[in-house]
Amino acid sequence: MKKTSTRLADGRELIYYDERDDAVREAADARPLGPVATTSEVREDRLLGDAVAIASHRQGRTYHPPADECPLCPSSGDRLSEIPDSSYDVVVFENRFPSLAGDAGRCEVVCFTSDHDASFADLTPEQARLVLEAWTDRTAELSHLPAVRQVFCFENRGAEIGVTLGHPHGQIYAYPFVTPRTDLMLRSLAGHKERTGGRNLFDDVLADERAGERVVLEGEHWVAFVPYAAHWPYEVHLYPKRRVPDLLALDEAARTEFPQVYLELLRRFDRIFDEQAPSGTRSPTPYIAAWHQAPFGAPTGHEGVTRDDFALHLELFTIRRTSGKLKFLAGSESGMSVFINDVPPEAAAERLREVASS
Repeated sequence: MKKTSTRLADGRELIYYDERDDAVREAADARPLGPVATTSEVREDRLLGDAVAIASHRQGRTYHPPADECPLCPSSGDRLSEIPDSSYDVVVFENRFPSLAGDAGRCEVVCFTSDHDASFADLTPEQARLVLEAWTDRTAELSHLPAVRQVFCFENRGAEIGVTLGHPHGQIYAYPFVTPRTDLMLRSLAGHKERTGGRNLFDDVLADERAGERVVLEGEHWVAFVPYAAHWPYEVHLYPKRRVPDLLALDEAARTEFPQVYLELLRRFDRIFDEQAPSGTRSPTPYIAAWHQAPFGAPTGHEGVTRDDFALHLELFTIRRTSGKLKFLAGSESGMSVFINDVPPEAAAERLREVASS
């Protein structure tokens, strides 16, 4: 992998990640851009104890542009985009409309491929491995920023999820705090450790799931399963079998196997609803893919828990519950954070096994 860092016309950082060591990236951003102006701030909800990012400048972000005006495609002739070069493998750059900025954190965009009509599932194993290396490198770099406590790599896919740019891409958020979701995991981790005389909750959950009926896919170094209390209609958790706190700690064997396992999962997701779709049509499954990594620095407020107690894992889920129908977060979910799942996890796991690649 070759990494080349440059600056866009407004000063934002852009980084090329290339498979070839001899790749040359010298194109300059010729757009007449002014400096980025953000209004991001983080406010604490005193009743719930969580944080809310206020970012009114995002109202002006690019919204469903036509394909020939996509800002994530390579630049070509007079058509100038966020990527100055005429081609790329993987690119990461600072978001022009960040939810978090300055002391409130940082937001980056990850372009998985220059092919506008592709998806992550269409990548080759070599391309998927390069994305993994980009995620890992950005996690390492962002962890050194003074304000950053946690790095979150994720992909939103599909208009139903709320994606406003159709080009295959993901994002990275570097939070200045430990997210509420992670804090809940750390709380459960600490409680389990105390109740069981030192046992690790992630290890016990993984052992229980591997012995049950909800395993979807298992390799030598990774295992994917639908969790016992899945929140979403089709939800899969992907764990390395050797517990590590973050992407940086994955060994070479796990990195090598990851592309095959992850690409197969994504392709199965796209086949879940094939039987329900009208003949001759294809409706790619909308999903969110989210990496859960340990916060940086010692966990606070969770007695006896260290970073190494946390288990890196990826959560992949769709809001589609059947063809043409979505799972909406209505009264119980949005008002009280109590999820109601219409699809039994065991049935979801069985369906994801049925649609395995032949």
